[in-house]
Amino acid sequence: MAEEREQRRSHEGGEGGGERRFFAKPKFCQFCADKSLTIDYKKIDLLRKYIGDDGRIRPRRQTGACARHQRVVAAAVKQARQIALLPFTGAHADASR
Repeated sequence: MAEEREQRRSHEGGEGGGERRFFAKPKFCQFCADKSLTIDYKKIDLLRKYIGDDGRIRPRRQTGACARHQRVVAAAVKQARQIALLPFTGAHADASR
């Protein structure tokens, strides 16, 4: 019985839970890398990268922004929403009405 388990482990590639299929590339803050790039509520094309399909602000672990720039992006998105440059909800909410 123990020998069968040992053989299965040798076929699975080691002791752990199997092969690793996903390798996340390291994220970097594009605002820290490019000092000339500024965050402004009027730059809608830049802010859309930080908003998901549902209209919510994407978290740092998805965007790769540092904490300081993520706070500035969130403030700019909220300001753009207030003056109706960006929607509060995603496109699917409008289609269901």
